[in-house]
Amino acid sequence: MRSTAILGVVFLAAMASLAQASGQAPAQSTTPPTQGSAPTQTPSNVQATPATGSHRVLQAKTQEELKAYQDAFAKTDPAQLEAAADDFAAKYPNSELRASLYQRAMNLFAQSNDTEKVIITGRLAIAADPTNPVPLVQVASALAESTHDTDLDREQRLAEAAKDAHAAIDNIDTGLLVPANADPARVEAAKHSILTMAYDTLGMVDMNKSDYASAEQNLQKAVDVNKGNPEAVLYLRLSVAQDKLKQYPQALDSANKAVQYSKDGTPAQNLAKQQQERLQKLISAQAPAGNAAAPATQPSQSPSPTSPRTPH
Repeated sequence: MRSTAILGVVFLAAMASLAQASGQAPAQSTTPPTQGSAPTQTPSNVQATPATGSHRVLQAKTQEELKAYQDAFAKTDPAQLEAAADDFAAKYPNSELRASLYQRAMNLFAQSNDTEKVIITGRLAIAADPTNPVPLVQVASALAESTHDTDLDREQRLAEAAKDAHAAIDNIDTGLLVPANADPARVEAAKHSILTMAYDTLGMVDMNKSDYASAEQNLQKAVDVNKGNPEAVLYLRLSVAQDKLKQYPQALDSANKAVQYSKDGTPAQNLAKQQQERLQKLISAQAPAGNAAAPATQPSQSPSPTSPRTPH
């Protein structure tokens, strides 16, 4: 699953960093785990509402429910955790802790590069907690990257990806579950990671629909949000969108940045260099200065808009 590479790795790292700030559970121990990997104990996980400073604590209604949740959450095998989450949801269909279990299963499947399981468990997490931007953006990204032109349900998958990405953006300040004592800088880093993936996903959906103007706008937003942690894949996708719009100087600038921020000898850098060289030839072949006409021929095809997300 390509989303666990590059942007996906950054995303999971941000979630894990946020989890590290959670500390240990209060004595009452009725709160669920954080968004990242499982700590040794159940941390204090809450939902922050920045505008008011209030928090919503996810709680078990009974000690039996809490114990069942803790036993399920302790599993580290994604398939076993998914089965345990299903059993928990069947026994406690109204428990708000269902979302936490399915989200953890989703993250474990993401680490295992199992795209379809990410989508399946992520959808269940969304059904249990529709405003949490973490499963929303994970499912959106997985759908956008795994949908092919030959898929019979292509339009439905792309529509779902766009809907979830928009929902992640809309709920970034009110839906994200964070520990009560989390470092604000880590919370902001997690938000930036989510927004970057959401806008990148919208850009991929637009590219799949050949709406290059909208793709350019969304990918530019992804780049702007991620200024503090620039990623080659974002600049390469932005370059392809600008290329399609015949914005060759801008496309070359983005390709240059893609080369700059990629690691030597990686597939991502090779693709970025191909795009860079292609645009350099296009611009060199243009008519004399003052003639705005685009070149009549193009030396080669630009990279696929969804291909660059490859591991460093």
